[in-house]
Formats: sequence, C-alpha cells, structure tokens
Amino acid sequence: MASIVVIGLVLLLDILAFVLAIGAERRRSKAYVSVDGVGRQFCVYGTDASTWYGVGALVLLLVGQAVAMVASRCFCCGRSLSPGRWRFFSGLFFFLCWLTFVIAEVCLLAGSVRNAYHTKYVSGYYNNGALPCAMLRRGVFAAGAAFAFLTTLFVMLHYVFYSKARAAPPPIINGGGIGMTRI
Repeated sequence: MASIVVIGLVLLLDILAFVLAIGAERRRSKAYVSVDGVGRQFCVYGTDASTWYGVGALVLLLVGQAVAMVASRCFCCGRSLSPGRWRFFSGLFFFLCWLTFVIAEVCLLAGSVRNAYHTKYVSGYYNNGALPCAMLRRGVFAAGAAFAFLTTLFVMLHYVFYSKARAAPPPIINGGGIGMTRI
C-alpha cells in the first residue's frame, strides 16, 4: 500500500517547486538603457528575484525526487517486484519521471544562471550605436515549471504502481528446471 505521508510530502515539495518556477517566469529580469552623468549608455537590470525563485524550485524538485526514490528504493534495490502490469507501469513511469526531472532541472538551472549573469553585471559602457541589453528569453522558467508538473505526475504514478507491485503476491513456481518425462 502506498504511504500517504510519502505521497503528501512529495506532492507538497513538487507543487511548491512548480509555483516557484512560475514565479520565476513572472519576475524575470528586464533591462533598460540608461545614461550616466558623462553621457554614456549602459544597461540597467531589474530585480534578481527570479534567479532565487528558480534555484528554490530546483532544490525543492530535487528533494521531492530524492524522497520518492528513497521510498521506492530507486526501483532497483530490495526484493524484486512481482511480474505483471503493476511492475511494467512502475518501470515505465520510473523512466518517464527521471526523464522529465532531468529536463526540468536543466531548464531551471539554465534559467537561473542566465538570469543571474544578466542581472549581476550591470555596468557595460558603450559609446556608439544602440546597446543590446541581454536578457533571459521568455519561457525558460515556464518550460521548467511544465516539466516539474510532469515530474510530479510521473513520480506519483511510479510510486503508486511500485507499491501495488510490492503488495502483489509472488508468482508460484511449480518446480524449477526443465520438466522431463520417462520415455
């Protein structure tokens, strides 16, 4: 039987990661061109909050994945699961949850790093032409949030099917080896 505590804890952590990733997308740094006292143009960036929202989402998603994998013994430790559809579905969702987890972590990490880079170094002085203020592209944190949501879904399904496969009775083997008859 699946543990309600594990499901609740993983769900809470992953939903918080999703909310922080959406918050990071909404609070992305925006830049504008300003002129100093000498007349030189430079980029001024807004708040750095989305970087920390992205890092928070990354850490919460990582902790949620770790809790789920420890609870399910990472699908490979412990006694083997009973063959059948529950084991198949558990394996399928195990693969899918890791795939979406890696994609979500890459999106959140890349978004946080790129956003921090653009907001940290604000004093680029140029004398001629328009100044290209580099900013994080729209949708990086949103993609991380979408894959965090999918990770939540797949982790929950993996854990439930894993619990059903562990609770299933082991298969009955009628004698080992190859059956032989007298000729």
